[in-house]
Amino acid sequence: MNRKPGDRPASRLFARDPGGVDRRSGEDPQAAVVVATGPRNGPSLRRPRLRALFFAFLAAFVPALAYAQSTGDQGTGDQFQNVPETVVTATRVPTPEEDIPAGVTVITRQEIDERGYTTLVDALSAVPGLHIVQSGGPGSEASVFIRGTDSNQVLVLMNGVPINDPSDPNGAFNFGVDTLNDVQRIEVIRGPMSGLYGSGAVGGVINIITTPGSGPVHGSVSVAAGLPNQNEQEGTISGSTGPFDYRLDEGTTTQEGFDVTPRSESVYTGERDGYRNQHGSVDLGWTIVPGTRLSLYGYLRNAIYGFDTLGSPAFDAPNEVGYDQQATGNVSLVSQVLPWFSTQIIAGGLYDHRHYVNPLNPADPNQESNNDLYVGKRVDVQWNNTVDLSDWGPARDTTVTFGYEHTNDFANDSLDDSYFGVPFQQSTYAEQIRSAWHAGLQSTLWGRLIFTSGLREDQVSAAGSAFTWRTGVVYVVPELLSRFKLSGGTSFLAPSLFDLYGSGGGFVGNPNLKPERSIGFETGWTTTLPAWGQADFVTFGATYFDTSVKDLIETVFSPVFTTENIGLAHLQGVETTLSFNPRPWFGAELAYTFTDARDQDTGQLLLRRPENQFSANLLIKPVPKFTIAPQIVYIGPFEDELVDSGGFSVGTGLAGSGTIVNINLTYQVHPRVQLFLTGSNIFNAQYEAASGFAYPGASFLFGARATF
Repeated sequence: MNRKPGDRPASRLFARDPGGVDRRSGEDPQAAVVVATGPRNGPSLRRPRLRALFFAFLAAFVPALAYAQSTGDQGTGDQFQNVPETVVTATRVPTPEEDIPAGVTVITRQEIDERGYTTLVDALSAVPGLHIVQSGGPGSEASVFIRGTDSNQVLVLMNGVPINDPSDPNGAFNFGVDTLNDVQRIEVIRGPMSGLYGSGAVGGVINIITTPGSGPVHGSVSVAAGLPNQNEQEGTISGSTGPFDYRLDEGTTTQEGFDVTPRSESVYTGERDGYRNQHGSVDLGWTIVPGTRLSLYGYLRNAIYGFDTLGSPAFDAPNEVGYDQQATGNVSLVSQVLPWFSTQIIAGGLYDHRHYVNPLNPADPNQESNNDLYVGKRVDVQWNNTVDLSDWGPARDTTVTFGYEHTNDFANDSLDDSYFGVPFQQSTYAEQIRSAWHAGLQSTLWGRLIFTSGLREDQVSAAGSAFTWRTGVVYVVPELLSRFKLSGGTSFLAPSLFDLYGSGGGFVGNPNLKPERSIGFETGWTTTLPAWGQADFVTFGATYFDTSVKDLIETVFSPVFTTENIGLAHLQGVETTLSFNPRPWFGAELAYTFTDARDQDTGQLLLRRPENQFSANLLIKPVPKFTIAPQIVYIGPFEDELVDSGGFSVGTGLAGSGTIVNINLTYQVHPRVQLFLTGSNIFNAQYEAASGFAYPGASFLFGARATF
């Protein structure tokens, strides 16, 4: 009767994925629905005050900056127009990051290598407005909360194809398993995005974009080893010949791991939960004629890892094992049919097979055993089009997008568990079909106002239709070296297959559920100041966001154990960023996020949404060829279900903060050979990302990367 990865545990008794604490219990008949009880301040009086403070600061800032520019160095147009990062995910059209009216973070391949990121959790840990909760080290379950939304309200794409697991009881994505070997870039878009991508894009969209083959034949090999007893090997070969291009990637990662049980608990044994991940990918392309390319991408992963179900009282089990296999890929045809019209047809598939085994241990006070299987399948077909209308009067770079998407999801879940000798079985065998039309418009008016909009109509079997929209503007004020943005939109989350059709253990699925729906907006600005010959000497900005989510799907126990649309949440906060580049050999990126996520009915804080989060990424090159990249991430206190030193749940309260320090050193010993040393949690912070789940301790990895 324990929870499985991806569920939303309501107590440690059934917890396996601590990251997924939302406002529902998922599957367990004995798990009570826990909303953050024990209010800290009662109903929020901070909401209008926070908004007022933000706009007051904005109003005070603008005239002050205008005065500074009128009396000081105003820079030049060239300095203000730096070459920006181009983003595809936010509008479906390649757009400079600074021209997008949304919270956007792009993690490039260069940043991945410089900062020593090896997993998705590493790469996303310092993104503004995003909070990660992982139940241990690599391989263990990890959930992402964006701007206070639930962890299943984040849509994850791979090359534009959705890869959230349909067999997960809440349709969430596990960020804790995948590595980054073939990843070219990760685009994180915060805010309601269902107007472009449909179900699940309530908090935002994360698009993992892989690297295609190009150029003369070349490749790389990376070998590393470290403590505690970890090894990594990766290899890549890439190139093109005539109209054909190719890229092959493979890798293996192993780690002895860490004990998920905190040292502060009396049941701690130091038993390590190991991890092994074998993965490979292939990307093949054929340029049939200039402007028309056919591509094939495939990815395979086989991961094995230990974990702890914990229980109440906690038991530090030594023999629980998870097996996670995934196959995903797509076939894509992109053609520039006419100089002003391009089209794409893409067919993607996903297969997830997860098996969790926990043999009965006589020493377990809960007498718990599990044999649980989750199988999810998806077929996704898209037809996307772009029309370039060029310049019309005051409008420049006008682009229209439109398309169609059809998705077929299938889940086959089977749970065979026992607790105190009492058997518990539960199953889901179901299918869901979604289809949607979407359209968008983007244009620049009078050379200053960048306008974007999108709308989408989804038809979901058993959940009806959902119309969503998104619109926004960026106003460029070169006199102030600033950009101001305002955007808003609606989103929805279709019920999961488990919510609709799950059965067993007293639970009865509810086929009459409606989608969860949200509406939100954000507003803010960014300013870039040149100095000392650096066009981007300092860039700073702030964004206020405000989102309401209704018809939340929550578990009820009367008159029957099922799920209903009864919840309402309000989420608001401020994201601030500061990028500082005083010299070519030194740079710093700082981010602070304040989040206020509450139950709208009671005013109580939602679980595991820290109000305060801060990150700092530094890049230092003291001498040529040598790079130092420290990272600091601070997570403030948060409401959670607390666990005492004996491993018992003791109700809801305030969980402690944590500060994680990482560092990556690289040295280019030869034009084709690089040495690196990566240290994670180097000061061995005893932090619990969720109460009762220890953050992995200090680890160090030393290796070499060679290219040919």
